Amino acid sequence: MDTLDQNITQVFDGKVVRKDLVHRIKKGTNVPTFVLEFLLARYCASDDEEEIQAGMEAVLESLQDNYVRPNEANKAQSVVATKGKHRFIDKVHVNYVEKDRRHWAALENFDSRKVAISEKFYRDNDRLLQGGLWCEVTIAYNEIEDDDYAFYIEDLSPIQLSRFNYDQYCEGRNEFSRDDWVDVVLRSVGLEPSKLTPRVKMHFIARLLPLVEPNFNFIELGPRGTGKSYFFSEFSPYSTLISGGQATKATLFYHNQRKKIGLVGFWDTVAFDEVGGIKVKDPDTIQIMKDFMANGRFSRGVEVIADASMAFVGNLDLSVKQIVNSEVYDLFQPLPKEFDLAIMDRFACYLPGWEMPKNSSEFLTNNYGFITDYLAEAFHYQLKHTNRYEEVSKRIRLGRAVEGRDEKGIKKTVAGLLKILHPSGAPSDEEFEQYVAYAVECRRRVKEQMNKRKSDDEFALINLSYIDTHGKEIVVYCPESKLASATQEPLRRDIHSESEGAPQTPRAPSAAKEPVESPTSAPSESDEEVATGVEEPQEQHFTIHYGATGFSYESIMGPYLTGAKSIDIEDPYIRATHQVHNLVRFCEACIKSPTLRKITLTTSHDDDTDLKELSERLEELKQSLLDIDIELDIKINNHMHDREIRIDNGWTVKIGRGLDFFQRPDGWFGVGANDLTLRKCQETKVDIYKS
Repeated sequence: MDTLDQNITQVFDGKVVRKDLVHRIKKGTNVPTFVLEFLLARYCASDDEEEIQAGMEAVLESLQDNYVRPNEANKAQSVVATKGKHRFIDKVHVNYVEKDRRHWAALENFDSRKVAISEKFYRDNDRLLQGGLWCEVTIAYNEIEDDDYAFYIEDLSPIQLSRFNYDQYCEGRNEFSRDDWVDVVLRSVGLEPSKLTPRVKMHFIARLLPLVEPNFNFIELGPRGTGKSYFFSEFSPYSTLISGGQATKATLFYHNQRKKIGLVGFWDTVAFDEVGGIKVKDPDTIQIMKDFMANGRFSRGVEVIADASMAFVGNLDLSVKQIVNSEVYDLFQPLPKEFDLAIMDRFACYLPGWEMPKNSSEFLTNNYGFITDYLAEAFHYQLKHTNRYEEVSKRIRLGRAVEGRDEKGIKKTVAGLLKILHPSGAPSDEEFEQYVAYAVECRRRVKEQMNKRKSDDEFALINLSYIDTHGKEIVVYCPESKLASATQEPLRRDIHSESEGAPQTPRAPSAAKEPVESPTSAPSESDEEVATGVEEPQEQHFTIHYGATGFSYESIMGPYLTGAKSIDIEDPYIRATHQVHNLVRFCEACIKSPTLRKITLTTSHDDDTDLKELSERLEELKQSLLDIDIELDIKINNHMHDREIRIDNGWTVKIGRGLDFFQRPDGWFGVGANDLTLRKCQETKVDIYKS
């Protein structure tokens, strides 16, 4: 034990657990963390090594006997049928089946979708009806052959604390300094704070904001494998994670037929994983989402008020440097097209996921932290019963560029940080300024990206600032974009000019005076040289052999597109369906170059070509490219035979077979049907040279 371990075990006796025990068991099972710690708290609530070892064996035995693994569902059902009943640890859902006019329980790993359940269980635990709950549940076998079900729930206990004392939690917090409390919270989520920088520590704390502040709209986009969804899927039993799929107003907000409120009424946080994959078919869903994100209420025949926060996490496929220096892309690029500027403007905090470390055992702690469920209960209590917004409003002073939604988002972020780090008191002036600077940066990141998308000056006031205790105005910058002129002063195409190549003019900076740099937002080492040059690619002459894989338009063309504004394609054979598909994939590879503005295709046709169908397909491609500000010009030349791709930066790419050098896949449901690098090729020569 280090000093912090000794302090937390003494102050919060019985409410802490050694996190390395969780890691050791977690590797062998997919049980959520709060379920494991529920068992560890029951059997390993000691600092004696022998008792801990005995407790570990009891936990493993409990998991062995009671936890149902997905591939053992048939065995578990057989155990119940043989013994008459058995106690399991499983996630229980309750669904109303209209055809049967009754409720049925469904157990995930037990793999039964028709288990009888008494009304008292789902009446006392509403969240069984919305997303399900992990429970200790006794399943009994139904001996009555005439009934249309084999199993019923005899007993059910949700896995969460039965009692929570918030006053004791606050009293315990007073025994720690602010920095020590930050470390306690980080260890409670399984991280070792000594391996993290102060800025990354603050990022991890910010991930918890939607769990503690009501109606808090949060977004984090970044690389894969940084644990973005963990906090919402496993940390708290009061949050639910929607993994892609279709988001409907009945599921999320209100079901008119059943007169039932949706997920926002049953969970503290509704999080959307892989936000880029969300499908929104009903435009009413987006409108209701806007209303709810704005003020926590909406109307669908009845007025509904709820406290749920909304969190959106997803992946960025492009490098951050490329995005912030691009006139085309912005950091909201992965969001679905239905998420317009009105949705974006409601985000209080954009967490820079690209600054987060990749998941690694190097960052896991072996020390003590709160039982996850205990901290989740504290956050749940604060979300429902505490309000720090007025306290922040009386103390904070913001600059002139801060507008209505900016102010609300900044204040809510600071209020959430106070709840997590100062649940029972006020921070010092220095600490408060750190929180304000961080909150302003998180909101500025939202404002900058909206400013890049908007064709006028609606969001041009991006130099958000606050007034420090000395009366000085501090303008806060985002480290990734501070030196990027494409983000700070984006160019705008003259939308009233019909001439090609209409002039673009930079907009005036949003603040005339010389800003003072925020001490908490200094650029990292990787941001010191934003506009670095790339090594000049070399000429290439090679043969792609028959049956070879690993080639795609992007791998061949990508290195030669730097600075390209226009591309000329000469290929006589863009006629058949698969050839048009090839052209679409080629365009998808080329538009990743942020400078590209025009693609010209010269092709031909013969008497067998369905000109109407071909024209419709090319027109559809043309319109989709126009949506991202790229023009597609199509020319017909029936006397051409050569195939060539010319880039206006001087490079020429000649592929013997043109774009059609891939073998047609054996079927459209096999490997290589979509990922061209996995598809076999025809034999062809490739020559890449500079004119």
